[in-house]
Amino acid sequence: MNVQIPRLRIGFILARRFTLSAFANFVDVLRLAADEGDRSRPILCRWRVLSATMDPVTSSSGIPVQPDERLGEPSRFDYIVVVGGLMEELERLDPEYVAFLNRAADSGIPLVGVCTGAFILHHAGLMHGYRCCVSWFHHDDFLEQFEGLRPVSDQIFVVDRERLTCSGGVSSAHLAAFLVDSHVGRAAAKKSLSIMIIDEALAGEKAQPGLPLELTTKDALVKKALLAMQQTLHTPLTVTDLAARLGVSRRKLERHFTTALRITPSEAGKMIRLAQARLLLERSERSVTEIANDTGFADVSHLIRVFRAIEGVTPEAWRQERKNHVTKTNRPARLAGR
Repeated sequence: MNVQIPRLRIGFILARRFTLSAFANFVDVLRLAADEGDRSRPILCRWRVLSATMDPVTSSSGIPVQPDERLGEPSRFDYIVVVGGLMEELERLDPEYVAFLNRAADSGIPLVGVCTGAFILHHAGLMHGYRCCVSWFHHDDFLEQFEGLRPVSDQIFVVDRERLTCSGGVSSAHLAAFLVDSHVGRAAAKKSLSIMIIDEALAGEKAQPGLPLELTTKDALVKKALLAMQQTLHTPLTVTDLAARLGVSRRKLERHFTTALRITPSEAGKMIRLAQARLLLERSERSVTEIANDTGFADVSHLIRVFRAIEGVTPEAWRQERKNHVTKTNRPARLAGR
């Protein structure tokens, strides 16, 4: 019986407290493309989790993954994929993994950084001269750690020669589908995404999510401006500085915003900062003063004034209302007959 050679062979390195969803999305695209239907046999694609010690690797959600085999020779794979996770763990990659990644790079094997895996590749000195995709959420973190580099945060993944990087989450599935399309075929990639209830494969140039729905637009200039606003939440740019950063006149920028969104750039910036303030109020225990500083308001009084004008209540009252709603929603129903 002839044994079919896989068309796509992937070796995974999982960072401590890696992002489980990013890893799972990538693997599931491979799994579904590897066989007919969803029988999950690794025929057309093969994937292995690699380790220096064979100890389980615990994800950021606390769920451990048992590696399949030791690092060994990287040339047995077509790609080495590094799955990152929590920021504080990134500098703790063991020397054995760094040496393995360098051997892979020296052999011309493409390296893939998923989620904050791009940071790990940079720490290993393997991203110099390459464009790099980073989630807009981690854009400022990246700049703090890698002075002088300008990561790409307005795309879901970036392919630059033998370096491929993506922003994590569902974008991992789209990057995996890109590889499947290249090595196995478009039909296999499309089938995988369809079974995963992902409508269609997205090109790397597709913009990352994260903006309020009201700011959805197809205008390329406006999208770039909105991204720049996200990336400078702490210290918002003036409209003049924003236009200069984008290489256009202030008048042109304002005209595009008026046509695309029917609001000014300043109003859009305020919407983005308010959206982030709501997120922090709902999902963190940070004080309103801290949130005002994090979201680029002049001071806490400024945030309260703007917030009340939109929501009708102060930020603290809004937070309490949300907590009360969650408590009421999660309260168990009274048992029948009691």
